[in-house]
Amino acid sequence: MKIIGSRALQERAERLFPGGVNSPVRAFRAVGGDPPFVERGDGAYLWDADGRRYIDYFGSWGPMILGHAFPAAVEAVQRAAARSASFGASTAAEGDLAELVVKAFPSIEKLRFVSSGTEATMSAVRVARAFTGRKYVIKFEGCYHGHSDGLLVKAGSGVATFGIPGSAGVPEEIAHLTLALPFNDVAAVEAAFATHKNEIACVIVEPVVGNAGCIAPAAGYLEALRAITAREEAVLIFDEVMTGFRLALGGAQELYGITPDMTTLGKIVGGGLPCAAFGGRAEIMNLLAPLGPAYQAGTLSGNPLAMAAGIATVGHLVKHRDTVYPLLENISAAVADGVAAEAAKAGVPMVTNRAGAMWTWFFTSTPVMDFATAATSDTASFARFHRSMLEQGVWLPPSQYEAVFLGTAHAMDDIHQTIAAAAVAFASHPSRPNVS
Repeated sequence: MKIIGSRALQERAERLFPGGVNSPVRAFRAVGGDPPFVERGDGAYLWDADGRRYIDYFGSWGPMILGHAFPAAVEAVQRAAARSASFGASTAAEGDLAELVVKAFPSIEKLRFVSSGTEATMSAVRVARAFTGRKYVIKFEGCYHGHSDGLLVKAGSGVATFGIPGSAGVPEEIAHLTLALPFNDVAAVEAAFATHKNEIACVIVEPVVGNAGCIAPAAGYLEALRAITAREEAVLIFDEVMTGFRLALGGAQELYGITPDMTTLGKIVGGGLPCAAFGGRAEIMNLLAPLGPAYQAGTLSGNPLAMAAGIATVGHLVKHRDTVYPLLENISAAVADGVAAEAAKAGVPMVTNRAGAMWTWFFTSTPVMDFATAATSDTASFARFHRSMLEQGVWLPPSQYEAVFLGTAHAMDDIHQTIAAAAVAFASHPSRPNVS
């Protein structure tokens, strides 16, 4: 069989797909060059169509917390597929995975599975509006909650990468119902509630921002959001599509000790297959049809293949939480701090923001606390760094405004190779001082 390389595959893709991709974040427009076409993954590694191996630091954008082709998940999916890929009817596996989710996230009394994070956040906002009878939604600049119309306002992620303030095709009548505020600014939240008294249905937030790069909450910030929404009788939604099962078994809400009213999950919950969930207090979730007037549906929700992969993955995390999370913390700290140390040696301005097994190297000397400070980054410097690392077999997310992810399959040899590659990249960096 003829082997087709990445360049030929890219040319074909550009004839078939807008921009040659099925999701904008896969394009390399922000860093230059052609994206490698992946043929397979195993553990911490990816192989492209040209036979090159890479250490993978984006992990399918988060879900590969146990590495690619995690054996238990592969076996579970194979067994499920042998019984049919889809039924469009209820299965016991849905309840099995739901029980694992509820065990990890005590704030979730009831939940519903969907097929994407966009569906999860869109549905959570809808039921929050139904619960409160209000229209306005507060979100935060640089937080991406999927591509539904009302949540694409100042949305970070690919929107930030391509310099798009929102999206064409979103009517102003919808966009104006979303109030986009600066992250880590409690006064802005108080002012919004004062201006829109009894009109705000919910506050949706990535408790640790991942889609403007990794940005942790300031001390007391999440507590303030919880107190304000409780006082104003608005719904607090934690978008833990990225942070769920990654920062801790119970996500950011476990790490920071905050109980939201609703939670959205994705990525890891389906073991890498298309799967997400939204859930929360029973009195809110019971407004969903067929019990209540808020409609939400999905023919492939609770797909048996995704349920099988999710049970294998989340089940492993539940069973081995005492070893998995300390390991993730140690290897994440080693690589994040190791690369930062090489930048400092080379005199390259860099801020490293890390929360557990997700982080971002921002090419700026300004502390990054929100999207405005993230935007001070030198994106051209990041692009050069990305290209150098890729040439040396280290595949980072192709945008300054994304978080880096790793998993338990990464070994210390991978970490040392990554740090050594960074030293090479920084050695030729334009910001490096001349050494006589």
